Amino acid sequence: MKINGKEIKGVIFDMDGVILDSLSIWIKLSKQFAKKLGPEAGEDLNEKIFSMSTEQSIKYFKEQYGLEQSYEELMQELKDFTEDFYYNEVKAKKGAKELMEIFSAAGIKMTAATSSLRNNIEHALERNGLLGYIDRIFTNTEVGSSKHDPEIYDLAAEYMGTKPGETLVFEDSLYALKTAKAAGYNTAGVYDAIGEPDQEGLKAEADIYLNDPGDFLVKCPQ
Repeated sequence: MKINGKEIKGVIFDMDGVILDSLSIWIKLSKQFAKKLGPEAGEDLNEKIFSMSTEQSIKYFKEQYGLEQSYEELMQELKDFTEDFYYNEVKAKKGAKELMEIFSAAGIKMTAATSSLRNNIEHALERNGLLGYIDRIFTNTEVGSSKHDPEIYDLAAEYMGTKPGETLVFEDSLYALKTAKAAGYNTAGVYDAIGEPDQEGLKAEADIYLNDPGDFLVKCPQ
């Protein structure tokens, strides 16, 4: 399989907003914390934490606003808030399974690179019949850095045994896609209605721009 003339041997999927239709829960979470913080939160709270990992956002809430709850208590609150949604409600985005089937049939390895909690992603993928397609899930919390750093992509590519130039990264966030592109990866930008506000920027930066994962099958027929 080739993208812009380059042979693709491995794929790295972001999860929220790319494979899983799950961004709404993070909007709700930021609103919940906004209520907790009161006027100090500001109207742009969601924008502030948009590019943070789960762990980083909790640290931000704790340190920036001096919350009395411990880091562990705040993490548990986040887990309790998001768990039921991922375990029982979140659905796969249109065309996600069909896309994974195409890659699987072509012998292309697939990994996940996500800012969300591992258990949430695993349960959501399994319930939607997608977990078996993913060779390994990498999380920013476990890696120890956000997607402002290419480390999570590099670890995923290393696991698959692929070089950046033969690896395709799917992202819905402009900052993350820029990180992957700067590190030499091929990139696919994926639209999500409540995700990246700068869709024109995402479209301009991505090697391929998709309205949904299934759009890949139209733009890149094999």
